[in-house]
Amino acid sequence: MANICEVIQYEGDNSTFVWKHPSEDFNSMTQLIVHESQEAIFFLNGEALDLFGPGRHTLETQNIPKIGKFLRRMTNDNTPFHCEVYFINQTVQMGLKWGTDAKVRYLEPEYGVPLELGACGEMNLQVCDSRKLVVKLVGTMYGISWHEGGTRFTKSIQSAFRPLISNAVKSNLTSAITEQKYSILEVDSHLEELSETLRKKISPGFEEYGLTVPQFYLTTVVFPEYDPNFRRIKELHTIELQKKMIQVGKEVRTAQAEAEAEVAAAERQVVVERQNIQTTIARSQAERDVIKAQAEAQATRLQGLAEAEVMQAKGYTEKDVLQADVQKAYAAGLGKIGENSAGGGGSAMSDILGLGIGLQAAGAMGRQLQNVWGDAGLTGTPAPVNNPSAEQSVLCPNCGNKLPANAKFCLECGTKIESLAPNEMICPKCGKKTPKGKFCIECGASLINRCPNCGAEVPLGGKFCLECGTKL
Repeated sequence: MANICEVIQYEGDNSTFVWKHPSEDFNSMTQLIVHESQEAIFFLNGEALDLFGPGRHTLETQNIPKIGKFLRRMTNDNTPFHCEVYFINQTVQMGLKWGTDAKVRYLEPEYGVPLELGACGEMNLQVCDSRKLVVKLVGTMYGISWHEGGTRFTKSIQSAFRPLISNAVKSNLTSAITEQKYSILEVDSHLEELSETLRKKISPGFEEYGLTVPQFYLTTVVFPEYDPNFRRIKELHTIELQKKMIQVGKEVRTAQAEAEAEVAAAERQVVVERQNIQTTIARSQAERDVIKAQAEAQATRLQGLAEAEVMQAKGYTEKDVLQADVQKAYAAGLGKIGENSAGGGGSAMSDILGLGIGLQAAGAMGRQLQNVWGDAGLTGTPAPVNNPSAEQSVLCPNCGNKLPANAKFCLECGTKIESLAPNEMICPKCGKKTPKGKFCIECGASLINRCPNCGAEVPLGGKFCLECGTKL
């Protein structure tokens, strides 16, 4: 009788899917050690009985229900019994290579020429049903792995499933390329999609034997580089690609031109909007200036009206103010008479006229002038001056006051008056002689005095507007 084994554990390598323990005689107290990612299954008389997961197990009747029935028939628990133990590796076996055993015939749909393609790659494989794998695939062998090898391994999973893989790839690779309308020269960019399609087609064949395919990779599609048909397809594809590049270039240039046109239009729009904003600002400023001028004119008018009301409330009018001014001028003239007489000059009346008393203006006052003569102690009316030009008058070039024709100084501002011809006057703006008219021939300034409030024409020297009463 063979030696009775007291410890049962896995002694194979990690590349093995199923490994059978060489000992077959055990007793009821034998220790079974199952590593992580492993399972152990007991066979008795060719029948798969109990299945053990990771851990340390003692072979007792209560731990092995199916084998326990056999052990109970024995009177002594230490009596040896005959069994077979298989260890199943449940780790994912990665990088398992596969390839087609022959070329795959493919009819190129666009040009209608036949081509022969090859395919190869790698796959990951894992046990999903230990009992099914051992019963259907391993049988009485001492184990099985992906490649050929192992003690008393009569075959490998690779050789067992090579026909399944080859048929599935041949049947589904070309149909997947055609259905997805992939160009034969662009297959390499769609290997991921083709790999998933092939995995779904291959997985059912492996699951039937207790195996699953987590990942299936189509890594290489071998093209017939020396086939004239394939070369012609590559040339036509190159020409078509160049045409597409030319078309894309045209579209890019068109898009750039449109973008530049849009940018130029936007810039023009910005300029127009800026001009509109500037015009609006200028218009608003002009409106504010007009409103300000109107407000100032209104304020001046109200001030003039207020002064008139104050004068009226005090009991005198503009006529009284003019009479007082004439009296002041007359008194100042009297003071100058003595000085002129002492110098041996002309008559007293000539001195009064020369100093700018304004007798002609005083004569226009009528009764006021008579009162002036009366207040000064003079009786009667002064004798008119025998001067042909006495009735003529001139305007002060500085303040515009109306003066007698032969006045030498302005009664208002004291500006020296130059002698003028009957049809000449002094421009109030530039101070040059100019013929009487509406505009100065020297500077072009207007010679017409207008009210700033209502625009009515006002005689030169006037202090109030004849139309609206605004003070000038």
